[in-house]
Amino acid sequence: MHDFIQHIINGISLGSIYALIALGYTMVYGILKMINFAHSDVYMVGAFAAYFAARLLNIENNPGILTLVILLIVSMVSCSLLGLAIERLAYRPLRGAPKLNILITAIGVSLFLQFGGQLVFGADPKVFPDVMKDFVLFNIGPVELKSFDVTVLVVSIIAMFGLQFLIYNTKLGRAMRAVSANASVASLLGVNPDRIIAFTFIVGSSLAGIGSVLVGMKYPKIEPLMGMMIGLKAFVAAVLGGIGNVRGAVLGALIMGLSEEMVVAYLSSTYRDALAFGILIVILIFKPAGLLGKYTVEKV
Repeated sequence: MHDFIQHIINGISLGSIYALIALGYTMVYGILKMINFAHSDVYMVGAFAAYFAARLLNIENNPGILTLVILLIVSMVSCSLLGLAIERLAYRPLRGAPKLNILITAIGVSLFLQFGGQLVFGADPKVFPDVMKDFVLFNIGPVELKSFDVTVLVVSIIAMFGLQFLIYNTKLGRAMRAVSANASVASLLGVNPDRIIAFTFIVGSSLAGIGSVLVGMKYPKIEPLMGMMIGLKAFVAAVLGGIGNVRGAVLGALIMGLSEEMVVAYLSSTYRDALAFGILIVILIFKPAGLLGKYTVEKV
């Protein structure tokens, strides 16, 4: 029983990281009805931006709250700028193009970032800086609650509640929901769809930046292809919850994190990556709209 509780804690921590990345997928899909496959590579760039910033500022061996905050800001800003550039240069010119063209472009941008990252950063893995010290906050018998898990959970919750507040309690959030519902009508009401879409990319990329620092803190190895698998899992989490639904993305990510942890604990770590694709197949067969998604009629 104690082992089970420990796995629950680990699964929630992992699911929180998946949620930050899955929200980026679901936000872009909610606005543009497209999958931004480059999102996971934006997350990779955020990890490297934090890595080089720590070395430049000479804080790589000074773990603490201040180091965490600095690296989060650097990663968020870097990812936001990259996300904005991708939207402006790659996706906006194809706004009225067939969806297949946009899909191919998204895959092309993803490959460009992956192999460009190998060229710029080097293909060899790098050790992420010491962001915080990991220690046991308290334990109940053999069940341990560590500082890393609490930090990941607290930062993720703050980011998710911040996003929730932005979407449902601000003027920008109302504009985002209006563009998501009908961009043409929203533009007639004075909303600038291009500006809102760009802002959506900035917010989604910022969340990926937060996730990259948390992953680097907990699993301190980064390399240019690090976004590939976690991006696929986050995408599956978004589909599982109902892509386009913010709450669904969080729910799907938590289910993914808990499921993966249980598979590793009670079956074999060999199956942890296969689990994501298994869940995706089951969802597409039995509930294509996802757990919290809604079926819509699309005119062709």
